[in-house]
Amino acid sequence: MFLLLSGCANLGILERSAQELEEREVVELIQYAQRVTTMTAEQQRREYAASSQAYARDMNANSRIRLALLLATPGASVYNPARAASLLEPIAAPGGAASPRNSLARLLYVLIDERLTEQKRADKSRDQIEAHKESERGLRDQLEAQKEVERGLRDQLEALKEVERSIIQRGQDSQPRRR
Repeated sequence: MFLLLSGCANLGILERSAQELEEREVVELIQYAQRVTTMTAEQQRREYAASSQAYARDMNANSRIRLALLLATPGASVYNPARAASLLEPIAAPGGAASPRNSLARLLYVLIDERLTEQKRADKSRDQIEAHKESERGLRDQLEAQKEVERGLRDQLEALKEVERSIIQRGQDSQPRRR
């Protein structure tokens, strides 16, 4: 019985040490994310190559999250939020085990997904603005063409008025004057 109780006690210690190890790994991942933001573009490309190789060798949760953090860093030379989301999706899936690592993956996934949604909205708005600008340019061109037609018609009207005045003047010149 003593052995059974000591085995259960050791199991509790192992569970706590595994939890503590995972918590430390999550802290290291957060620190990694902070380091990535301070890297130069060249350093980010080298880090991407190294992280991609590490992920190819060992497709565990930490290598997925590490690569996703690099790809999801705004302004990074290797910025690819869609790929980052696809890397996180299996870990962040609802119903997964509750753990610090999975919680971090879920948080990152939600943030990246929101960013992608906002980017799509921004792209759609930008496209609409461009379409409106193109429409405005077309309308301005039409307006200029109408103004040109109006100027031509005014010139013709003035010419007709001048002809009318000269006809009236000739008619008055040809009539005898009364005294």
